[in-house]
Amino acid sequence: MLELIGISVFAVSGTLAAGRKRLDLIGVLVLALVTAMGGGTVRDLLLDRHPLIWLADPTYLFVIVASALLTMAYVRWRRPPEKSLLVADALGLALFSITGAQIAQRAGMNPVSCVLLATVTGSAGGILRDVLTAEIPLLFRPSALYASAAMAGASMYLLLEWLGAPRPAPMLVGIVVVAALRLAAIWWRISLPVFQLERDGPTGN
Repeated sequence: MLELIGISVFAVSGTLAAGRKRLDLIGVLVLALVTAMGGGTVRDLLLDRHPLIWLADPTYLFVIVASALLTMAYVRWRRPPEKSLLVADALGLALFSITGAQIAQRAGMNPVSCVLLATVTGSAGGILRDVLTAEIPLLFRPSALYASAAMAGASMYLLLEWLGAPRPAPMLVGIVVVAALRLAAIWWRISLPVFQLERDGPTGN
């Protein structure tokens, strides 16, 4: 259920991105699919999980198509807020990061690999969406706290699991940590230090 909710939210994110680029219906559905399933597909390929779940279970495709169509209908009735794409992406990142950590954990991965796969699950779909729409991926933009938010939430989830916290507390805390960090970065422009190499100025005689 958590994964289906994450897929729905990311499908909304992909649909909003498609709308801003004025894509047709096929373009909208493709972008929604890539955004919703990109991270999980990359994760499953890395874990050698076959068949890919969205090919084996059509429920995922139905959820993506329904989320995309409902989003298209809603934005025709009411214009979404300017930051709606970023908020939808933040919620998708939170949900997918923790489900990615859970799947990696069940696959017997060590904690470091679980955190890395959680980050891949949460961020790869958004990266593919941004690349296809000719945007700089959110992962690489200043004031992002994108991958770092996913890593922090997944680490908190694994720590609480290791400490024996009763379920579903580790999962819920992990989701809140990711969402809170990402939303804080959006609203208050919190960021990691930026590395900047100054260009050499013109030389004079």
